[in-house]
Amino acid sequence: MAGFTERASARIAERLEPLVGSAHDAASDPPVKSARTTVVVGRLLGAAFLICFGTGVYSHLLQDPLPWLPMPTRPVELYRWTQGLHVIAGTAAVPLLLAKLWTVYPRLFTWPPVTSFAHFLERASIAVLVGVSLVEVTIGLMNLVQWYAFPFPFRATHFALAWVLVGALAIHLGVKLPVIVRVWRRPSGDRADATGRFVSRRGFLAAVGAAAASAVALTAGQSVPALAPLNVLAPRRMGVGPQGLPINRTAAQAGVTETAVARDWVLTVASPAGSRDFTLDDLRALPQSEEVLPIACVEGWSQSATWRGVRLVDLLAAAEAGEPTAPLRIESLQERGAFARTEMPPQYARDPLTLVALELNGGTLDIDHGYPARVIAPGRPGVMQTKWLRRIEVTS
Repeated sequence: MAGFTERASARIAERLEPLVGSAHDAASDPPVKSARTTVVVGRLLGAAFLICFGTGVYSHLLQDPLPWLPMPTRPVELYRWTQGLHVIAGTAAVPLLLAKLWTVYPRLFTWPPVTSFAHFLERASIAVLVGVSLVEVTIGLMNLVQWYAFPFPFRATHFALAWVLVGALAIHLGVKLPVIVRVWRRPSGDRADATGRFVSRRGFLAAVGAAAASAVALTAGQSVPALAPLNVLAPRRMGVGPQGLPINRTAAQAGVTETAVARDWVLTVASPAGSRDFTLDDLRALPQSEEVLPIACVEGWSQSATWRGVRLVDLLAAAEAGEPTAPLRIESLQERGAFARTEMPPQYARDPLTLVALELNGGTLDIDHGYPARVIAPGRPGVMQTKWLRRIEVTS
């Protein structure tokens, strides 16, 4: 058995020798593939990952709120900022991750691959970190264009892998802390530029920075008005869509093209005290309010718009439903989909800016924007701003 193992190891080593040799040759180019270059790129990549993690947790809490943790309704553009930052940081992470892998790939093929149990743990944590990072940024980019070519739910998987990534990152930083500290504290006199085989260290870092900045500049215009003229790569653009506002899901995709325009449509408001049906004319007869609120979606695009309709608190009062102290259950005419039924925490329901909107930007709601009525509330994800309303239930 021992002889068989030795022969197998020798054959594997022989096959990998060209790869290992080229890796060692590349590793001997210290200016670009040095520990300092890796740490510099790693700082930026780590910051991008932590920004994505923090803003992603916030988005998850808005979509799956904890009963004991009230979420803020002000400022009204808070979610627009956090989710825009989430997607911007995630986009910048793509070239940074590729650059980081390029600086360390020779060391991924060192031979023998494991020299001790501690070395095994280090290599295992790196394998998890690299694998999860690649999956996270890949499915994140696919979500931006709503291309779900994978057999698992995006949101739950993306959220779970984020915790795995942060844990693996913490382990990796702990293992590499001596190297990071040594390079980070290197005296400024030792930081002179050096020329490698093809490019200098500074040239490489400048190219990586330019790639990350370009990726952000050419996509961030879907949420940052100042960069809107440069938005040539993002799937949605400000001002493009029905009534000058982008959309994610059309009425046809939701299967409501007939029910949304039916003559017998009513909005039912139910509570422990009873229920009342409101026709579209009934809603229009109630006091109307106009607010400028953003629509901000998890894919990173956002835009402010002028909404007009009935304050939700006024609608509940008209239905004698009382002031909500528990989440409202909101149902759409849409029969299928993860957000055909949503819950609204009471602090949003009581907010005077929350509307059952009937108009958008001075005109009747387009059917793709939720005609005959939709919810619009401050500081909530677009998927929670239910379109094509059918029923609002006060649970207590």
